[in-house]
Amino acid sequence: MLNSTHTKLCFVLLVCLSLSTSLSASTFISDAVFGSSVLSERRLLQAKISCPVNFEFQNYTIITSKCKGPEYPPSLCCPALKEFACPFAAELNDLSNDCASTMFSYINLSGKYPPGLFASECREGKLGLECDAPAPGSAQEKANVNSGVQIEYKLLPVTAFLLVLSLLFV
Repeated sequence: MLNSTHTKLCFVLLVCLSLSTSLSASTFISDAVFGSSVLSERRLLQAKISCPVNFEFQNYTIITSKCKGPEYPPSLCCPALKEFACPFAAELNDLSNDCASTMFSYINLSGKYPPGLFASECREGKLGLECDAPAPGSAQEKANVNSGVQIEYKLLPVTAFLLVLSLLFV
């Protein structure tokens, strides 16, 4: 009996550990979100799933208040883009959805920016734009609520606890 319970508990912990690893947020926004991939022709034929983030109702004043034309200074525009986009890095880096194109459509619409402005001006490294980890209680962490990331993390311990209880008492 103890061996069976111990095995179940180990299995639950393994599942929880793998879930927490798979839910970890990206620490960069890939250059691929700008559409600069070599394999873009191949991906054009593949259907993309709808973005899980509703970019239509996001607050774009983070960008529009700082990134203004006609010069559009990269020193102001790129940090504003990162401040807005980094909370959604996991969704934006998922090339199977249309989050990146949807987000840039709404950014360009709300700020009346020229096409490709951010793709041509905002480059940091091989991996793309680097996103700092949000501090507890920061605006970035609060913005994660919109993307569903924060909700998943809050439900994970509760789900794991209920799963362990059900295995122990069944």
